[in-house]
Amino acid sequence: MSKFSIYPPTLSGDSPKQKRQEIREYFLNTYTFYEKIFELLKDESVFYKKSEPTRHPMIFYYGHTATFFINKLILMKVIKERINPKFESIFAVGVDEMSWDDVESKNYKWPKVSEVKEYRDSVKEVVLELIETLPLELPITQESEMWILLMGIEHERIHIETSLVLHRQMPLEFVKDVEVFEYAKDSKTTLSNEMLEVALRDVTLGKDESSELYGWDNEYGVYEESVESFQVSKYLVSNAEFMEFVKDDGYKNLEYWDDEGKEFLKRTQATHPTFWVKDGEEFKYRTLSSLIEMPQNFPVDVNALEAEAFCRYISKRDGVKYSLLSEGEYRALQEQCNIVDIPVFDEKDANQNLNFMSATSVDKYVSEEFYDVVGNVWQWSRTPISGFEGFRVHKAYDDFSTPTFDNKHSLILGSSWASSGNLIMKHSRYAFRKHFYQNAGFRYVISHQKESSIENSYEDDVVEMIEYHYESDRDYSYITKAMKYVSSTQKALDFGCSVGRSSFELARYFQNVEGVDTSARFIRVGVNLQESGSVEYRGKTVALESFGYERVQQQVAFKQADSNNLKPIFEGYNLVVARVDTLDVFLESMRDRVESGTVFIVFDEVKTEGFELLEESKEFKICKKI
Repeated sequence: MSKFSIYPPTLSGDSPKQKRQEIREYFLNTYTFYEKIFELLKDESVFYKKSEPTRHPMIFYYGHTATFFINKLILMKVIKERINPKFESIFAVGVDEMSWDDVESKNYKWPKVSEVKEYRDSVKEVVLELIETLPLELPITQESEMWILLMGIEHERIHIETSLVLHRQMPLEFVKDVEVFEYAKDSKTTLSNEMLEVALRDVTLGKDESSELYGWDNEYGVYEESVESFQVSKYLVSNAEFMEFVKDDGYKNLEYWDDEGKEFLKRTQATHPTFWVKDGEEFKYRTLSSLIEMPQNFPVDVNALEAEAFCRYISKRDGVKYSLLSEGEYRALQEQCNIVDIPVFDEKDANQNLNFMSATSVDKYVSEEFYDVVGNVWQWSRTPISGFEGFRVHKAYDDFSTPTFDNKHSLILGSSWASSGNLIMKHSRYAFRKHFYQNAGFRYVISHQKESSIENSYEDDVVEMIEYHYESDRDYSYITKAMKYVSSTQKALDFGCSVGRSSFELARYFQNVEGVDTSARFIRVGVNLQESGSVEYRGKTVALESFGYERVQQQVAFKQADSNNLKPIFEGYNLVVARVDTLDVFLESMRDRVESGTVFIVFDEVKTEGFELLEESKEFKICKKI
């Protein structure tokens, strides 16, 4: 086992003292290794470069996992004081190509690497102190304050893997080798993939609250499925097997690509997998830090669109319909291969848990007849992620999963060489957009399964807000009343916009409206309305045209933010609507962000000096900055 591998602490035990020690060791291992992977960057200038246009520069990710601890601890009132409010704002929110993600470099003034390292050291001391002093009863439950620390650690484990992908996407001149990282070698054997049978079985997905290990919200609940027998490839698709598709002009033949795939090809001009590098008439292979001779038997790294195109290609070639695994079929494969709930971390069993810093040959790790059932690279599925029956969010991170319940995010299955902690557990569930690159490949199936679906419905509290704002005759006279005090209609802020109706209403008057809420769960309703003009929920439909908003729907930009710790970009408004818990803190933070005369609509007492009350009712107050 490598020096970086470690078993995550279980939630139960007999000794709180021993459990604190386990959590401390796990935290330090995670925190230290996360910093170690940034040694791949050649010098400090690379921290300010993007390896991918839709992501932040590397400095963001260096600071992000530390600020996550503080922001969640503040949110859950475990601690009261921030360490660095500026950092805890600009490093707060990652990106998944949602419309509310802000990756515009001009909106950020990034700090020095040394400053972020000092900040990370300060956060480390806070977390270590909490590990020793927080109340601890065993087993640790989702209501425990210690759960928030485990959440922070597992969040950083996720970013170990995703950051390694970003570093691998950096141009070679911006990275260097890290001496202690061990890379695998190709077996150089000649392989021929074949289809093997997985027997009919009933599977149950989801874990219950009594599980021994930390879990994310989408893992809990129950989903049952009867999986028909199917055939699945013995090996993951290797570079050699995928080479046939590339050399047969698979990237140029559009019959193998669906509409999303065609858009991907048009946007990227891709002609081969992203980690292949053309070298004359042949290809070389990009590792984390170097180019090497193509390892023919390593699994190919592709996105889901490329994997699907390959399946269409071999379907035409063989006259048989191939597809990617479904989530239910993958569980049937796991069970036939006796994959247990809590894996034994032994490097002889699977390429995962950072034993190597690369893939290995697809014929190295066998379970029954199949190879790489877990580990090596993730396996793209044909199943979009959704919640199981009984799904509920955790209040500390209520938008971890729900923004991905959009039929645009496909599940990846089985973990990779870079996966550790929760990522390699049997019940873990992670999903990405189909054009994303992760440490992911695929295997293919001949399936007879009638596809079942899990409804991607909105959660109960979101439905309540949809009904409250769109089904009832809402009174927006406060906007009309406030408009007589407004001197310009250039820009408005709607903070606490919920599911977006008030933001659309403001767009009747303003050229630009920013609809902002603390949770992406609510914002996504407004975004879905904006993108498609309607949303469906529980057999009902809300359409923008029924409110006359279709003329102004594109004037609204939905964003996610913390009202108590706003980024610098939130400024320059002519009108501000504020539905916030701590109005005095919010108004104080807005004083230097807007000009005198800016009108505010609030729903609480105005306690901050510098604001003149203009008009009030039982429901709202209109004031202006003086």
